[in-house]
Amino acid sequence: MQNDRPSIYTPRSCTLLGVEDLTPQEKLFRLRLDDDSTLAHQPGQFIQVSIPGLTEAPISVANSPTRGPEFELGVRRVGTLTRAMHQLQIGSKLGIRGPFGRPFQLQELRGKQLLLIAGGCGLAPLRSLIQYCQDCPEEFAAVQILYGARSPQDLMFKKDLDNWQKSGSLSCHYTVDNSPADSCYDGETGLITRLIAATKLLPENCCAVVVGPPPMYRPVIEELRHLGLTGTRKIMLSLERQMRCGIGKCGHCAIEHLYCCTDGPIFWLEEIEHLRGAL
Repeated sequence: MQNDRPSIYTPRSCTLLGVEDLTPQEKLFRLRLDDDSTLAHQPGQFIQVSIPGLTEAPISVANSPTRGPEFELGVRRVGTLTRAMHQLQIGSKLGIRGPFGRPFQLQELRGKQLLLIAGGCGLAPLRSLIQYCQDCPEEFAAVQILYGARSPQDLMFKKDLDNWQKSGSLSCHYTVDNSPADSCYDGETGLITRLIAATKLLPENCCAVVVGPPPMYRPVIEELRHLGLTGTRKIMLSLERQMRCGIGKCGHCAIEHLYCCTDGPIFWLEEIEHLRGAL
């Protein structure tokens, strides 16, 4: 019997529908599969993106599956493929494989008070979960968003941040490490750990989800433990590695016995805390 599911080995064609500047280094790409199917991803998953003649790159999906058939990618210009993507025009064709990876564990988050913490471009994958929380507010007791960036110009998704702050279904606070004297920025300044320390929550019914650069993780985890988030299934993390194949075969994303592309990229803290090189 023929299997009609798309092969995870063969890229599917998609079309670039829109591009939006997020920061000087990052853009938001809006795409749609050419066969009019949905990506069928879950919040926290990633896809392998390719351009004919170039390599692939793993990129997290930046919107919730509740937002319709189109999907969005927040892309930082750091390598050959992402630099090429930043030069694409509307109507350009790309290939995608996936979605891949372990998503945010929604079944474990339902009914809980959520503390969603992002640093830098980590807001892009976390945005998929934030949008899901907006679209399904009845599934969660409360949702708080904390976001930190290096400077005002590095703040991603400024329109979303403004909308989340005005939202009646969640709360949102953000900060920057430093603000130049000539900046028009008048918001919070300081490390994201300051926002965490000022957060009020009920530890027994709270889960934290953390997505950001590796140096951020240990101080954030320490602050969360000061708030009482100890024990198992209290802190969920997204890890970055070189996920070249996406299916656990190449070994580039191995963390001891785990593969970031298949066992992750979403992990509970207790699953990876004692593994060498995980944090």
